[in-house]
Amino acid sequence: MNLTHPFCDHDGDKLHEECGVFGVIGATDAAAICALGLHALQHRGQEAVGMTSFDGAEFYTRRGMGQVAENFSSGEAIAELPGNMAVGHVRYATTGGSGLRNVQPLYAELASGGFAVAHNGNISNAMNLRRDLVRKGAIFQSTSDTEVIIHLTATSRYPTILDKFVDALRLVEGAYSLICTTPEGMIACRDPLGIRPLVMGQVGDAIVFASETVALDVVGAEFLRQVDPGELVSVDFDGNITSHRPFGTNPSRPCIFEHVYFSRPDSIFNKRSVYESRKQIGVQLAIENPVEADLVVPVPDSGVPAAIGYSQESGIPFELGIIRSHYVGRTFIQPSDGARHSSVKRKHNANRLLVEGKRIVLIDDSIVRGTTSLKIVQMMRDAGAKEVHFRVASPPTGYGCYYGVDTPERSKLLAGRMDVDAMRDFIQADSLAFVSIDGLYRAVGLEERNNGCPQYCDACFTGDYPTRLTDLTEREEHGAQLTLPVGEKAHG
Repeated sequence: MNLTHPFCDHDGDKLHEECGVFGVIGATDAAAICALGLHALQHRGQEAVGMTSFDGAEFYTRRGMGQVAENFSSGEAIAELPGNMAVGHVRYATTGGSGLRNVQPLYAELASGGFAVAHNGNISNAMNLRRDLVRKGAIFQSTSDTEVIIHLTATSRYPTILDKFVDALRLVEGAYSLICTTPEGMIACRDPLGIRPLVMGQVGDAIVFASETVALDVVGAEFLRQVDPGELVSVDFDGNITSHRPFGTNPSRPCIFEHVYFSRPDSIFNKRSVYESRKQIGVQLAIENPVEADLVVPVPDSGVPAAIGYSQESGIPFELGIIRSHYVGRTFIQPSDGARHSSVKRKHNANRLLVEGKRIVLIDDSIVRGTTSLKIVQMMRDAGAKEVHFRVASPPTGYGCYYGVDTPERSKLLAGRMDVDAMRDFIQADSLAFVSIDGLYRAVGLEERNNGCPQYCDACFTGDYPTRLTDLTEREEHGAQLTLPVGEKAHG
């Protein structure tokens, strides 16, 4: 479960998608394909990785801390996962992370046989469900909200594993993209609003599911379609594909931040190129917030497409005024607070001869706490920039996310406690402007936001949450604690 915590990256100033999932059924080298697919999704989770395979008789699981290459690059590691079906998961770090017991896929032996689950998202009533299950005698082995789904499936009185699974999902709130493996085959599904992404492809005779289309590209799979909101797709070992829609039809609300930051730019999300969306956000920024300047400079790497769009629309030259080091890992040793505060300089450095004496438009994808933005503005001034104008390729992030995204509590979000003028003063820029919410919707191919029935989940910008938040409401109204063991954080 994604409880809020203080550090999203070195400075706690980026939002991070919590997980990526990948599954394949019908391939003789299923584990090898799965490992390659997870590698393509590494940006969605870098703390831990796991994989479960099935050879027709037994399930095999291998999990480890660190990245895909550290755990699944050897022939020996892949050989430990035989079979023609495999499911995998990459996970992002949280403060006080609980190690291997929360690394997915989670596996359990049910009455119907083995059951493995990989989950991207967050169950917003997980603590409420967990308490009920514990009272009834359930014994939990992790602090992950995903395990709630396993217990609900195990205790359902319906006869088939698919019906048990649907019965479990009817009780959960929030966001989920799930890939499950059973002795009968693979099940992939999205929550009824489709908040978290999931796509389906085919490589040879094998069917593949993944969080993003880029993973299909990397394994050589043909993109078939996205899994629809509220849809369950089951695939058996004969290759039969069946679509189930037990939740009826609801207006979809996919996460708009996939366009802004989470997805790789070479992915297609909600039938639209992520790269093109980001360029168009830059175009909207230039239309809505023009400024006289000499150079448009992206904050690498996430600000690059929007900066290209801003440059093309404004006519101001695009230049790489900040150079990024690609050798700064998330686990870089930080022996003191001072070392942590120097992390921006380890990761980014000003191209001094280019920016000196120039009026600079800095383009970044978002401002979370504002600490990194402040340091980058100061870096530009130290390099001799004459003026520094900050432009943000998303609306102000003023609200927390409870759907599987790593977000500080609202009091730690700069836009949660300041207006734009105060934010400008905080980061010490000459000007600061954000793309409007309607401008963001135009950039992703729509005329404007439908305020009565929004086309995307944009709660981090608007506070308009598309589902109930039972655990949060209970905590706020009654002072109840989200009871996890001391020092534990978990997420799906």
